[in-house]
Amino acid sequence: MNDNFDFDFDLDELAPAEPASEEAVERFWSGDLTALSQHHTTPNGSHSFVVAHDRSVTWGVPGEPQVMAIAVARDLTRFTFTLETSYHATVPFAQNWLVERGCPPEKIAKVRDGVKPVDDLTVWVERQIRESGTRYEILDNHTSDSDPSETWTLTRDSRTDEAPIRVFHEEWDHDAGTYTMREGAFADVDAARSWLDDRNGPLPPPPEYHGEVNSLRSRAALSRSAGAAAAPKPGLDAPRRPPAGPIRRPIQGRLM
Repeated sequence: MNDNFDFDFDLDELAPAEPASEEAVERFWSGDLTALSQHHTTPNGSHSFVVAHDRSVTWGVPGEPQVMAIAVARDLTRFTFTLETSYHATVPFAQNWLVERGCPPEKIAKVRDGVKPVDDLTVWVERQIRESGTRYEILDNHTSDSDPSETWTLTRDSRTDEAPIRVFHEEWDHDAGTYTMREGAFADVDAARSWLDDRNGPLPPPPEYHGEVNSLRSRAALSRSAGAAAAPKPGLDAPRRPPAGPIRRPIQGRLM
């Protein structure tokens, strides 16, 4: 897959099935989109599912999500189509949105070359999000291109009454070409927002974490500690990241 991904969804011979799809296709512009993952059904090509990064968002309102999920469904008997899009802070939540619209999770899981998950715990948390169905109600999210380079998604877990507010925190290390994803559990929204504001300690792990997941957490913590001990001191031989540009975001609900 490359940056010149063709966003032509082969709709020339089809008509929009309803006004929302007509409006969506009129506003859809792929000039700032880079495809990260995609799946097209065969043999008749009735559905297309795409996860893309919208570069234009970095020039909009600070904090807005930059990952776009695109779902196209073609009715080849009626010669009509529907087109839906949705913005998300992270790729796994975009993938989850597509899975809920019929995309097999394993078909949209592979992401194009780029930054890599730093450990197995990141891979596990991302898979949990991707395959969670409607488990997590998204309450809020935030994306930062500057220091710290991160996203967070604030959710409510419908499957538990114990610490049901969950924060999914993603942090990028651009110098290393890696990122981490972690899940934290809180009793209520105020406690979660307090942690997001103060960052006074690690994310509290969900109470249901046990066995293999706790083993992954332990290995990740040891790896992080070893990496921190070996890191060069700032101001000496540590590489410096160039300052990030201004953050930009499209108007909510519009297709860029």
